Amino acid sequence: MKKGYTRTEDLLAEVEALRRRVARMEGVEERSRRAEDTLRALEERIRLLRNSSPLGTLTIDLDGRITGINKKMLEVLPCPTVDEATSLNVFHVPCFVESGVAEDFRRCLEDKRASISHHVHPSPAGEQLHFRYHLSPIADAGGLYSGVMAFVEDFTDLKLTEEALRESEERYRLLFRSAPIALLERDASELKTYLDGLRASGVIDFRAYLELHPDEVAHCMSKIRTVDFNDSFTALFEAETREEVGTNFFQVNTDEFYRLAVEIIPLVAEGNISREREAILLTLRGNRRIVLVRSLAVSGYEDTLSRIVISLVDITQRKEAEKALRASEQKYRDQAIRDNLTGLYNTRYLYQSLARYVTACKSAGGCFSLIFMDLDRFKRVVDAHGHLNGSRAIQEVAATIRNFLEEPAYAVAYAGDEFIVVLPGCGHDQARARAEEIRARILETIYLREQGLEVRLRASFGIATFPDHADDMTGLLAAADKALFDGKEKGRDAVSSYGEPWRGRS
Repeated sequence: MKKGYTRTEDLLAEVEALRRRVARMEGVEERSRRAEDTLRALEERIRLLRNSSPLGTLTIDLDGRITGINKKMLEVLPCPTVDEATSLNVFHVPCFVESGVAEDFRRCLEDKRASISHHVHPSPAGEQLHFRYHLSPIADAGGLYSGVMAFVEDFTDLKLTEEALRESEERYRLLFRSAPIALLERDASELKTYLDGLRASGVIDFRAYLELHPDEVAHCMSKIRTVDFNDSFTALFEAETREEVGTNFFQVNTDEFYRLAVEIIPLVAEGNISREREAILLTLRGNRRIVLVRSLAVSGYEDTLSRIVISLVDITQRKEAEKALRASEQKYRDQAIRDNLTGLYNTRYLYQSLARYVTACKSAGGCFSLIFMDLDRFKRVVDAHGHLNGSRAIQEVAATIRNFLEEPAYAVAYAGDEFIVVLPGCGHDQARARAEEIRARILETIYLREQGLEVRLRASFGIATFPDHADDMTGLLAAADKALFDGKEKGRDAVSSYGEPWRGRS
């Protein structure tokens, strides 16, 4: 009879535990639904920002599938709507494959480095359109890469201008003076002759030569003569007259001048000045400009370099737009994966990252651990000091955990006063030691001091390790939760491991 009574009590305890767990999961499900609604609203704001950009923008995932595109970019692709575009893969789009854009995307995904490249696409009328692709890998705050973002600029007009300059001297001069792009013509023939003489005397590495003879930098640059510049160049420097530009723009006592000079002089020595670079200049009114500088030897003058045309395209607004777009993209991405109260990651990020870790560990043979933690008897704090101070205490505990962790480890605000710590590459023993350290740090910290209170907190911890305790994400979360639950049932303020006897505190 007594045994039956004990069995009944066990069953009732199990039922009550299941009820608590169902209630907790329902809360998680509700928070997930709210997070999804927030994410949809954020994605709509990102879409509006993209569509208002003067640049074409395109994002792809790790497999090359198009995940985002704006109206400007649709002008490049052979599809009229966003829905049609997002059903495409950049590695299969003919215009991307044939022009080499697809290979640039592949290289960016593999190397995880930004790049700039030029490509030609045919227009519907059969004309050649020139585009500049700025590719950047997309990485979250945890350093996990999820795809590539592309900014696409149509520079067909600039290309046509450069080609026209080569056609004839008369047309060149006309276009030079009336071009909407800032143009500068310089004569580097004297410098080329001087450098050829240095080479004949035994100088081979001109960069090393300039490092050994820094006075030669200004001397060499003084041998480059300015022949002409157009009205757009005058406007770029915010000058009122051409004479004002002629006496002020060539500033030799700046770090930017020295850096550019050390790049230019070896190029002139090699006879290959056709290159593109970004530079920063100050106008005569003290305003900072970011310009894209392209140097080109006029056809027929490649050997002497007596006629070099330098175009300066003011890309300040474009760079600011790119910066703002990246900042907005990152801001909305962070908001979608961060908990509003604590600033820690949320469960959405947890499930995404755990899935990636499980896949990576199964493929490469690694391990990682979870610490499932819960504040002991936290309701007493709320009852004694109010919900607002309870929220503040949770924020301070989150800060304690966050300040204790080093990347790639990260913490997640799981539910209420529950947290999960993810420890990539850590086995069970390391995870247990880390949990003990966090437990001790929380125990020795006094919370709510700024509110004039002195609150001491304790916490219980459950540990599970992949693949020792589970071979999938759901099983691992359940194992860590079970370890935590067992520890709280048997005494609290302790670290419990899944499947191991509980070790209470003496």
